[in-house]
Amino acid sequence: MLRHLSGGYQLDDDPGRLDREAVVRFLTTEAYWHRWRSPDDILRQIDSAWRCVGLYAPDGAQVGFARVVSDGVALGYLADVYVLAEHRGRGLGLTIVREVVDSQPAWRWMLHTADAHALYAKLGFQPAPDTYLERRRP
Repeated sequence: MLRHLSGGYQLDDDPGRLDREAVVRFLTTEAYWHRWRSPDDILRQIDSAWRCVGLYAPDGAQVGFARVVSDGVALGYLADVYVLAEHRGRGLGLTIVREVVDSQPAWRWMLHTADAHALYAKLGFQPAPDTYLERRRP
């Protein structure tokens, strides 16, 4: 799937197009979540993901990313979503998440976030029900 967006941006889920070094760089230096992962851990996560979507600027540089962990039938976990700071404020974060979750609308989608609740609420995400349990990493 290649989608052309306004302003010359593109979304693409071709794994061969991903700038894996750019993803590793962002996740190990700029993301507030899971900085404990090594570059090799991140690359293994990308390789084992059900789907990864890259966001590309008009010059072709990768400026955003989202990764999905899934059973491929009924459950999806959205992870590692980002848009580089200089490309924010254009609705690109919402667009990349919409592309991912709307492609499988019947799934139960999950994610963890500390700062983007309003963005995810626009796509139907809400606080977990009382029946949700989690065993956190020690």
